[in-house]
Amino acid sequence: MKIIHTLIATAFGAGFSPFAPGTAGAIVACAILWLIEKLDLFTTYSISFILLIIICTVLGVISTNYLEKHWGKDPSKVVMDEVIGMWITMIFVPFSYLNILLAFILFRFFDITKPLGIRKLENFPGGIGVMADDVLAGIYANIVLQLIIYFI
Repeated sequence: MKIIHTLIATAFGAGFSPFAPGTAGAIVACAILWLIEKLDLFTTYSISFILLIIICTVLGVISTNYLEKHWGKDPSKVVMDEVIGMWITMIFVPFSYLNILLAFILFRFFDITKPLGIRKLENFPGGIGVMADDVLAGIYANIVLQLIIYFI
């Protein structure tokens, strides 16, 4: 069971990156977005994409709760939260390499600086606290990205 939770929480091992595991998790999210687009599975406008985010968030919370018993509170190896935040940044955003790059930059900015109440969400217990701050960072990044796309 621990191996399944580890694969989920570390985004297939990206969390074991010795340098910037959160960035590695966001890069995995971008790679999965690229794969979804190339395989024409669904778009960022679809209910399927939103369901994927919800399911992966729930799995991320469950896996993080399990692994915190072994790795401690909010372990840096857990990067599923970065995957979720990156995907939220891309909800209702047209797929393009430029948009993914902008989403990546905006999401990492909000995730690292944690402005506008993001840091407070880390106080929630267990996996919810781990996921919640990245969900809000993704929402803020999505709003800014939508504004950039609208005005440019």
